[in-house]
Parts: sequence; structure tokens; C-alpha cells
Amino acid sequence: MHESVHPIQLPMRNGVSASVVSVPQGAPHLLDFLAQRMPGVSRQQWSDRLAQGLVLHEDGQAALPDQSCQPGQRLYYYRHLADEPVLPFQAQVLFEDAHLLVVDKPHFMPVTPSGHYVQQSLLVQLKRQTGCADLVPLHRIDRETAGLVLLGKRLQDRDAYHALFRDHQIHKTYHAVAAHAPQLKLPLLYASRLVPGEPFFRTQEVPGPANSETRIALLHTDGQRALYALEPISGKRHQLRVQMNALGIPIEGDPFYPTVLRGPDAPEDFGQPLQLLAKSLRFTDPITGYARAWTSGLHLTLSAP
Repeated sequence: MHESVHPIQLPMRNGVSASVVSVPQGAPHLLDFLAQRMPGVSRQQWSDRLAQGLVLHEDGQAALPDQSCQPGQRLYYYRHLADEPVLPFQAQVLFEDAHLLVVDKPHFMPVTPSGHYVQQSLLVQLKRQTGCADLVPLHRIDRETAGLVLLGKRLQDRDAYHALFRDHQIHKTYHAVAAHAPQLKLPLLYASRLVPGEPFFRTQEVPGPANSETRIALLHTDGQRALYALEPISGKRHQLRVQMNALGIPIEGDPFYPTVLRGPDAPEDFGQPLQLLAKSLRFTDPITGYARAWTSGLHLTLSAP
């Protein structure tokens, strides 16, 4: 179940934009179709959502559970979790203009609705605060990672900003805390081939032509621990975490690498965040032509964990 771009503009509800699902040929009645298509939500929950008017037709009228489905019909619904946990952190807005919103995201907060979080996700909170239904993340960082997130405010700007990331025209620097490895000759450019791993939420290195690159530099040390600057040239899933682990210096607090300490849906341990921070962003704005640069106000520390 996920938010989708849709052709009509339905109002947000408590910061949540409507998601859309298309009806295929031969679908049963509406309630049966929703329960079969998206079993992550129980049949009773779909029934309750229909009764509350949270499933709509394209004309904005509430759908009824016993209505027949028509092939190609679009149904719109609002994501909701009855028992969503509350995160004890807040995102900090660093910059806003007519085009962009730049925020400092805390550890543990997903950028978009996922898993246990809808209202607590960064995007829904910011939509609720700003009233901007067209707000969209222009890139993603892991839920476990803290730091800068760039969001676009206008539909007509999205392609230009997305092209910056696709064409590697944005300079990004991360900070990470890991073991000090004096045997490594730093700085270095580390390249490897990354593919989906097992379980499904992990990434792994495999032999073959490199499809990911990261510049790695040592900032300073404190005994056996060190603070590193990581500059990803590519943007593969979990790239920094997997490559640091491959170098023998996994990032502190990582629940997935080198071994899975807890699954993505396990209870959070707020006392042991992943020591990875999206520290800075720099690029030339394709809409205004301005030189843009932001630095996170968050910090990692080398004090004893």
C-alpha cells in the first residue's frame, strides 16, 4: 500500500494525501476487491474505512461496500493506522521558499509513510504543518539515518530537481561513526557492485562491474573510534552502510549490518541510533539559478556510546 500520483486533486486529510488503486477486469464487489488487493489491511478495517467515507470514487463521492467494481475504475483511499506509535522527536525546518523545503530529519523517522508510521512520517507531518498537498521528497534517506532532506513544493519543478540527483549534480556529505581503522589509506574512493540481498530489506556486495562509488575520508579519531566523512557519488540503497561494513568498519548502531540485530518492524531502541548523518547538501538550483548549500544542525559525537 503506497501513496501514488493521481490525476485528480482530492483534499488532504490530517496531512495524508489520497492514494489510488485501479480496478482490474473481473474484480468482485468493492469491499471484496479491496480486501483481496491489499491484505495488509484487514477486511473489517476496509469495512470501517468505507463506513467512514475514507474510500472515494474519482468524483469525490464516498464508495459503498456492496457496489460493483468497473474495470479501469480508480478508487482513492487515505492511509490510516489505528495504533500508530508516537516518535519522541521532531523534524526541524531549516529553509523554505516558493520551491523548496529543507529539513533536519531525526533518527527513526521514515521520510514517507511506511510500516508502523503514517502520521509520524516526515512527509505527512510537513504536509499537515504547511498545508502543501503537492509536497514531495526529492530524495530519500533511510529511516535509521538522521539529517538533511530536500522536498519540492510545486509539481512543475519536480523533474528539474529530480534530474539533479539522477545526473549526480548534487554534492552530498554524510558523517558516520565507526571503528578507527589505521590500516586503511584514507581518503579513498571505494567502488563496488550492490544488489538486493537477503532478507529483502538488506543490500549486498557481489562480484562484477561497480555500480556504486563513495569517497571516504577520516575527520578525527578518539581512541578506537573515528568520525568519517562519506560522499556518495551514486545513490544505491544502504550504500554507505554496506560499503563501510565491507571495509571492516560497520557504522555504529546499524541493526542490519554486518548481522541483522532486529527486523525493520521490530520495536525501536531509541538509545542506540545508527551513527549516520546526512550532513550537507550543495547544488545549483535549476529553477532559480541560485547556489544552494545547507548544513545539518545535528551532530554525531565520539563520546563513549
